[in-house]
Amino acid sequence: MNFYLEAFKIFFKIGAFTIGGGYAMVPLIEDEIVTKRKWIEQDDFLDLLAIAQSAPGILAVNIAIFVGYRLRGVKGSLVTSLGSILPSFLMILIIAMFFATYKDNPYVEKVFKGIRPAVVALIAAPVFRMGKKAKLTWKTIWIPVVSALLIWLLGFSPIWIIIAAGVGGFVYGRLINIEH
Repeated sequence: MNFYLEAFKIFFKIGAFTIGGGYAMVPLIEDEIVTKRKWIEQDDFLDLLAIAQSAPGILAVNIAIFVGYRLRGVKGSLVTSLGSILPSFLMILIIAMFFATYKDNPYVEKVFKGIRPAVVALIAAPVFRMGKKAKLTWKTIWIPVVSALLIWLLGFSPIWIIIAAGVGGFVYGRLINIEH
């Protein structure tokens, strides 16, 4: 099968059947791209994921762009991002056409209330999986915990956390190189 068609189908399928946004999509993308097709190595995928999280915009689209670009350059990124975006666009278009008619329907409200806990689980599972793959130890677990608390309790902007982590990582890397 043509690479571009296969990549489009993979990202379209993931975009169409994943509820919960980018973090819920990450394990599915990883399974398809890293595990099943072996298009990208695990460590490379984690690096692309870190870059996608740091870049402005929607995580699912960012990871699609970076994976596509890594595999086939600009054409690859266009194909994978279109595959990722198109299902949501079509669903939102359909919902917008009918939402006004059904928004006050008690069954529709119950469906949306039922989906909420599932979305939380779909987001939490990849976070824990990424924590394991990031090789967090008892010495480093404080970094994501403190970051989350700063954002949640004190209202710090995630941008400042990312900048501080980048600077901290750079300084730490320089110190390690000086010692060795």
